[in-house]
Amino acid sequence: MEYRRVGRSGLKVSVFGLGGWLTFGESVKDKKIINRIIKTAYEKGINYFDIADVYALGEAEKLMGEVLREYPRHRLVITSKVFWPMSDDINDRGLSRKHIFESIDKSLKRIGTDYIDIYYCHRFDPEVPLEETLRAMSDLVHHGKILYWGTSMWSHAQILEAMMLCERYGLYKPIVEQPVYNLIIREHFEKEVKPSIEKFGIGAIVFSPLLSGILTGKYDEGIPPGSRLGKSDVIRERHYTKENIEKVRKFKNIADRIGYSRAQVALAWLKSKPEVSSIILGATKPQQLEENLRALEIELTQDLINEIENIFV
Repeated sequence: MEYRRVGRSGLKVSVFGLGGWLTFGESVKDKKIINRIIKTAYEKGINYFDIADVYALGEAEKLMGEVLREYPRHRLVITSKVFWPMSDDINDRGLSRKHIFESIDKSLKRIGTDYIDIYYCHRFDPEVPLEETLRAMSDLVHHGKILYWGTSMWSHAQILEAMMLCERYGLYKPIVEQPVYNLIIREHFEKEVKPSIEKFGIGAIVFSPLLSGILTGKYDEGIPPGSRLGKSDVIRERHYTKENIEKVRKFKNIADRIGYSRAQVALAWLKSKPEVSSIILGATKPQQLEENLRALEIELTQDLINEIENIFV
């Protein structure tokens, strides 16, 4: 396993992490399978485990937490997130001080840990004064409930404003942005995240590296009932297009030439980006995780990187 610093912080994470979105508590509910997936990740050197309160409305935190408690805490980088509604209550959502303070305690209890390594603002909240959110996150660091905090799917302008306010008031700054990034969805990372990396030295921990399986080729001939893509309306409606499927088919020629699967090469492409601190993998069985981690074997030349990117323009 390769390990990288999260931006300019002192925290180091495995270049591949394990996430719980659309898997634990949803696609996978069997505790024995979840145990085997997390055990496989840990034994393969993964130290970064990514969850959120909204994943299966708390079940992902519970299920992953039950297993992670078996391992030495200092060897783990456990993260969670806050923003999305957790009930019908008007205050049980967003990035207000009230919701952040109440949510962290619930997440800590579900996971079964005294602190979270990185706590993400899962989206930007235009309804809450940014200073209120920043002070709440900074106070959680002071209280020892979180060690670092970050943002997810924030624009460069939003991160810029946050950094300026943190500097002005002496608050803890975010160390990482978590964007979607893959061969098909590149615009947000390249236009919004890279400028923040260059200006502020934040890290980038990316999700949806295979775009719910589209880049693996498993949906070349359609979407089977009960599949992960079938459960993700936004990704299916926006990105499952004839044009994208044709690009994925062309991508197969490069993967075959290299001697690896499309999934492995797509992950290796992300791994080739030095500005990416970690890539979050999802898995419904241990074998799937092991197969994806073979991307560690691949070192793409610049010519191959250019050839791949030219397909996905």
